[in-house]
Amino acid sequence: MRASLALACAVALVPAGCGVSYTTSTPSAPATIRLSSPAFAAGAEIPPRYTCDGADISLPLRWSGVPAGATSLELTMLDRDAPGFTHWSVTGLSPRLTGLSAGQVPPGAVQAPNDFGYNGYGGPCPNTGDKPHHYDLTLTALAGRSPLAVGILTGLYGSH
Repeated sequence: MRASLALACAVALVPAGCGVSYTTSTPSAPATIRLSSPAFAAGAEIPPRYTCDGADISLPLRWSGVPAGATSLELTMLDRDAPGFTHWSVTGLSPRLTGLSAGQVPPGAVQAPNDFGYNGYGGPCPNTGDKPHHYDLTLTALAGRSPLAVGILTGLYGSH
């Protein structure tokens, strides 16, 4: 995924471990997008349904505050405790969208490969005995290739 993905809405979720890491450097964008999930409160634990301990379906998300000049949205989910490990990356989201339902990606959006080795969502999956990991969901509003706005949501998931 492009580095600009990390600008969008970041959701810190906490399940344990995976392994591939890389570092990205992204320009700053104003944090004006409000990102949330009806599945958990900001800073709370991600329900097991959205992890490898449950159905492992993508999180339901809601957002507002996308700038009028946005031409597309990009979404990523990275593991902060396994730097650069990508759990989910979706591009080509319409700027008219205000969220995603659990387990759904709208027509026209493209899911890139995650670090589990397949295209799509790969939920938190802590190793037994690991400390909880934090995950950042980032939604970026783009005008062409330039980031316009960013929003962040934080949650966590304990080890199993």
